[in-house]
Amino acid sequence: MIRIYNKLSREEKSILVQRPQMSNEEIFPFIKQIFDEVKREGDKALKDFTQKFDGVVIDDVKVSQNEIQDAASFLPNDLKSSIQLAAGNIETFHRAQKKGTTQVETMPGVVCWQKDVPIDRVGLYIPGGTAPLFSTVLMLAIPAVIAGCKEIILCSPPQKEYQSIHPGILYTAELCGITKMYKVGGAHAIAAMTFGTESIPKVDKIFGPGNQYVTAAKQLSFQLGMAIDMPAGPSEVLVYADHTCRPAFVASDLLSQAEHGADSQVVFVTPDVGLANQIKLEVMTQLKSLPRKNIAEAALKNSFGMVIPSVEEAFEFINDYAPEHLIIASEYPEPYLISIRNAGSVFSGNYTPESAGDYASGTNHTLPTASAARSFSGVNVQSFMKTITFQHISQSGLQKLAKTITTMARAENLEAHARAVEIRLSSSNEKGL
Repeated sequence: MIRIYNKLSREEKSILVQRPQMSNEEIFPFIKQIFDEVKREGDKALKDFTQKFDGVVIDDVKVSQNEIQDAASFLPNDLKSSIQLAAGNIETFHRAQKKGTTQVETMPGVVCWQKDVPIDRVGLYIPGGTAPLFSTVLMLAIPAVIAGCKEIILCSPPQKEYQSIHPGILYTAELCGITKMYKVGGAHAIAAMTFGTESIPKVDKIFGPGNQYVTAAKQLSFQLGMAIDMPAGPSEVLVYADHTCRPAFVASDLLSQAEHGADSQVVFVTPDVGLANQIKLEVMTQLKSLPRKNIAEAALKNSFGMVIPSVEEAFEFINDYAPEHLIIASEYPEPYLISIRNAGSVFSGNYTPESAGDYASGTNHTLPTASAARSFSGVNVQSFMKTITFQHISQSGLQKLAKTITTMARAENLEAHARAVEIRLSSSNEKGL
């Protein structure tokens, strides 16, 4: 059960910031073997691994148009309406992120500008398994479409029940405008997008969460030169709960994250022991009736509560922990927000559950974990773009810059750099310009 710590030293707090680490020593050789086979055998390897790991025999890795069209019939109308409403909010929020061209004349005759250009081909990985994350399709496909990526492909493991990708994922992908979907999951899907096969094209960047094997596969893919969205790991949430919080609300947020997986971590920080015990009691009470009780219970063994009376010290710890999700459980959250420097996504106030961001408020739920929020952002429209800088210099502009460039170039012993300027000016003088 979740532990509560009180009056810890700075050194003890720094230990708690460290996430439970899973050794990759056994996983990486296994992942490399999968990569080697996919690179060598292509589609055949994908079919073999799909039968071995998912228990599904597939003739074609690509999802047919009939499978896409049939998906809607498996879903109740209220779910389809919910997906549509969530898609609208996510599109509204992400469309506002798109930037225009920035241009500035740094000095007379010297014009510089930068332009955001979409990544040509991106691959979206959508987990299946016990929790098919069709919500993740919204979070990845919508910003990719807004960014203007030329080709967007989606990989997700097939389900035995449907002999294809879960219909919720197919329906959502079609709603977002994705047409190229593949019945491939796990590390072999990441390998396929890394190298390309007869059916699946090699992409320029891979997005999406996954289990420890998918995470390790993305790390290996990155080592092989593939761009990925961010370092990823098990889901996590940290709740800061002051005296105006609702302990039952706090407990529900902790459990909503704990039910993601046994390796998830949930943490709460509060000013006093009495409040900490109330939250712990609520967690124990609500846990009893959860369908995924066993998973949440396992996650709670990796989790803890912390009593820190000082707000300043509390947020020093929170920023050091740099949670994927940070909830400010308070009737008056505004004063705390200014103290937040490191977090993937922040949920402000007693009536802002983390699950709102997971599904429908509009923000993205693909976020950095394991303290990566100290330096990484969550997925957004810019994640699907790269920035190119441009410059145009007139003859008079180069004359004004010449002395600065040649002086600096020669100080670095780069004579050709200096001559590239001088040859232009001497050529202009010869022409009488």
